[in-house]
Amino acid sequence: MIKLADINNENNNIKANEEGINKDTLVLVDVSSDKMSAFITLFAPEYGQSHTVEGILEALKSYGVTFGVDREIIELAVKQNIFYKKIIAAKGLSPVNGKDGQVQFQFDLNKNYKPIILENGKVDFRDLGLIESVRKGQVLCALVPPTQGIGGRDVLNSEIPAYEGKTARLPVGKNVEILNDSNSLIASVDGQVSYSNGKISVYTSYEIKGDVDNSTGNINFVGNVIVRGNVLSGFSVVAGGNIEIWGIVEGAEVISEGNIVIRRGVQGNNKAYIKSNGDIVAKFIEQSKVEAMNDIKAETIMHSSVKCGGSLELGGRIGLLVGGSSAVCKELYAKVIGSQMATLTEIEIGVNSDLRDAVMNIKSEINSIQNSLQKTEQVISILSKLESNNMLTEDKKGIYEKSLFTRDFYKSKLSQLNYDIEQIEKMISMQSAGKLRCLGSIHPGVKVTIGSSTMYIKEELKYCTLFCDGVDIKVSPFV
Repeated sequence: MIKLADINNENNNIKANEEGINKDTLVLVDVSSDKMSAFITLFAPEYGQSHTVEGILEALKSYGVTFGVDREIIELAVKQNIFYKKIIAAKGLSPVNGKDGQVQFQFDLNKNYKPIILENGKVDFRDLGLIESVRKGQVLCALVPPTQGIGGRDVLNSEIPAYEGKTARLPVGKNVEILNDSNSLIASVDGQVSYSNGKISVYTSYEIKGDVDNSTGNINFVGNVIVRGNVLSGFSVVAGGNIEIWGIVEGAEVISEGNIVIRRGVQGNNKAYIKSNGDIVAKFIEQSKVEAMNDIKAETIMHSSVKCGGSLELGGRIGLLVGGSSAVCKELYAKVIGSQMATLTEIEIGVNSDLRDAVMNIKSEINSIQNSLQKTEQVISILSKLESNNMLTEDKKGIYEKSLFTRDFYKSKLSQLNYDIEQIEKMISMQSAGKLRCLGSIHPGVKVTIGSSTMYIKEELKYCTLFCDGVDIKVSPFV
């Protein structure tokens, strides 16, 4: 089907005696720089002559255009005497790159560590289903092979190679083995499976029967750590897996490559530092600095600095967030935010700063590669003219071939970087759509920032949802 969009109605005011016009057919042929499109411009014939489809096809052929020629649109141009207008007469076929291989996990990556809410409204922080056990020899993941690309052709009938999909790598961590087929990963010991920092590991656990104090010293263990008592001020617990603490964390340091569960809570006295590369679940958090790569769940958080790459959930009977600052990438849910005393409570919901930095770094790399590609194109242009005049020496032939290879490399790299930016911007777009949901009251003294918009709460809001609509923060009923 012929579309009017295929014909550019702009009058180019090209004279019939300009360079590039076929004198016999009065046809101007123009091939795009990427050789993926060819255009014709017809000029009004003189002395009763007329254009023919075959004559135009011969004109295209004289410029090497033999692939993707649209005979139908040429016939229309001849029939309707479309003169002095640029018409697309041929289109190349773009290559289809292969899809990269993937890792297919055989265990639950998105395990929900949400505590159980009892009938009386209390929250049970004891049975969280934190541990996912695996047996020695159990398959943990398998590789899905990549697909091959499909090559394309330009209008000069030259082949355009497609990039093959890349083979995925097995995420080998601790206490795992690669099967003989090299496509599967199995556990080498009985233990807890964990996926962190792009690797699958199986950890055994280390248990402290009482408190972490002078009798135990600081704890630093490659696997999971279980503390049956409290973690006293001045001590630290560092684990390569998950950390489960049955008692209270005082002004201590708790750092985990996995998840952290604190059954009673944190009384930090402005000295506690809790950091997790997974989720953090605690009964309460007071006067502490808390950071989680994923979600944070608690019943109350008071006068603390909180950062999480996922959602912040204040549930249970109280569901209170008051004082301090909270930076949340996705969503904040609470029952009460702030206090009747107008306690300053700062909340920021929006883009992860790491993603912003990643976009800036990629754009800087793209600019650098584009500059290098431009210089390479200039070299190719000069050497190409020498080749067409049979003036290319052996030394320059080597430079020419190397330049062609370098150009393909730069184009491939730019394609990958543009794809990376597209994926990151999708993530940013999702995060910018974050919201605040309050089942009870938001008191005056609360400052809410979503994306680049800020709202100061001056009157009490109840049962509401706050979200960013363009440049403003809107208030809607609780959903």
